[in-house]
Amino acid sequence: MRIGDAAAAAGLTPRALRYYEQRGLLTARRTPSGHRDYTAEDVRHLRAVRELLTAGLTIEDVRALVAAIEALPAAAEPRTDGEPGLCTLPNMIVRRRLTYLDERIERLTELRDGLTQRVGGPLRDLGRDLGSTG
Repeated sequence: MRIGDAAAAAGLTPRALRYYEQRGLLTARRTPSGHRDYTAEDVRHLRAVRELLTAGLTIEDVRALVAAIEALPAAAEPRTDGEPGLCTLPNMIVRRRLTYLDERIERLTELRDGLTQRVGGPLRDLGRDLGSTG
């Protein structure tokens, strides 16, 4: 199917599809005339990418997940040598992103709390002073 049809089926825009391809999240096949050609499997892949991005992962996270999933053998055996196997890589990527988000939330909460404290003191007085200058 052509790019417009694939984009609509995946809930994306053609521009987003081209961007995902440019960033290495998908490789489109080409017709002899050079047009992109997508399959139903590509549409499923694009929907999964969209969901992962919507969930809060970055393009780089999704690219790493796609690479890890594609590298998994059909019957991946768990590693017994204590080293992370391919099956654990997706979990590591998600945990890393969650840790980053938790750190950002903590920092933003600190900023909000600091601003709230300041608004309750000097800034409130400043607003009162400015309002009485008329």
